[in-house]
Amino acid sequence: MMQLSVLKEKILNGELDTRFYEVYGAKTDIDKLKTRLDELINSYADVFGKDSEVGLFTGPGRTEIGGNHTDHQHGSVLAAAIDLDAIACAAPNGTNTVRIQSKGYPEINIDVTDFEIKDDEKETSAALVRGVAARITELGHRVKGFNAVINSTVLGGSGLSSSAAYEVLIGVIFNSLYCEGKLTPVQIAQIGQYAENVYFGKPCGLMDQLASSVGGMVSIDFEDTENPVVKKIDYDFAKSGYSLCIIDSGADHADLTDEYAAIPREMKAVAAYFGKDYLRQVDENNFWSELANIRKQTGDRAIMRAIHFFADHKHVAQQTAALDNKDFDTFLSYVTSSGHSSAERLQNIYCIVHPEQQAVNLTIETARRLLDGKGAVRVHGGGFAGTVQAYVPNGTEEQFKKGMESALGEGCCHFLNIRPQGGVALV
Repeated sequence: MMQLSVLKEKILNGELDTRFYEVYGAKTDIDKLKTRLDELINSYADVFGKDSEVGLFTGPGRTEIGGNHTDHQHGSVLAAAIDLDAIACAAPNGTNTVRIQSKGYPEINIDVTDFEIKDDEKETSAALVRGVAARITELGHRVKGFNAVINSTVLGGSGLSSSAAYEVLIGVIFNSLYCEGKLTPVQIAQIGQYAENVYFGKPCGLMDQLASSVGGMVSIDFEDTENPVVKKIDYDFAKSGYSLCIIDSGADHADLTDEYAAIPREMKAVAAYFGKDYLRQVDENNFWSELANIRKQTGDRAIMRAIHFFADHKHVAQQTAALDNKDFDTFLSYVTSSGHSSAERLQNIYCIVHPEQQAVNLTIETARRLLDGKGAVRVHGGGFAGTVQAYVPNGTEEQFKKGMESALGEGCCHFLNIRPQGGVALV
């Protein structure tokens, strides 16, 4: 914590550059980041006054690297924090009220002694703040109010998990200001998931929050969801020879709740045949030996989605081993295999209610043509609408971007860097 004027000076004269590179990685545009932080501090001064000691905090977005719809069946995933993030300039305010001004939104005020779930807050940032405060209090910490100005570069609806970035950011602020830093990254992720599930009203898994909170590239095994096994991958993606690109297909996200919900429902129906709650608990050999009988109980699409789970759960271990062995070509081959499994078995490339709308499929095919046998491409995240992930050979980024934008529109391509650290106090 330091005075606003001192903090501004240290940022502008480069005294904090080393810290910024530690968090965001060597490829970060340091001048762009410093300008953004300077604007954030100015906004704080405008809203809450200049005579304050403040801190800077960050919660990154995330990208799914491997394991498509495996986490809700207690399987494994491979994910990474990215250099798009939510940042806050914040300080204690001596009250029980959290006051947050987010760029482009009205100020929110949350009484952190009132943990009642409020219907009119569902699916709002206020619900996330209240939920995070409630869960931290349940864990035995006393939280109080703070003032904060927040700015986010994590695009909403981009499949990069802007909500998890926000939840982790709020958790990091509370942890730094009132919990003496005692909450672990895994706990902050679990707190964020609780807030989203219980207060926000979205039944999400834990992958998004863990990837954001832990940072770097991580494999996560959800066999025990209360104690997930998180392993940081020791691989410098910047030296892979490829750039990571997320492509917005432009598909309409509306009315897809039933499509998303059907995936875990059908997977669980197959597990239930064996008296289990999740597919991770089912022996794959028993699954194949009982195939004819399972079909009668669940139908064929549930069978195909179960096959995808077994395959993509294995893909995560194979991808992790390839990265451990510094074998990026093999890693990319499993990215391709995972993409085919999502399309053919999981069937989350388009909505069957509107088969004429195939934006994700078209995006994938356009990317494949431009990559011309190099790199890899797959659906990213939940599917049906949203984004596609591509690995583009270095030196061809502009050509790839131009080709994608000619088909899908300007601004559809977002090249990302994997950042070393997750949710942290910058200062």
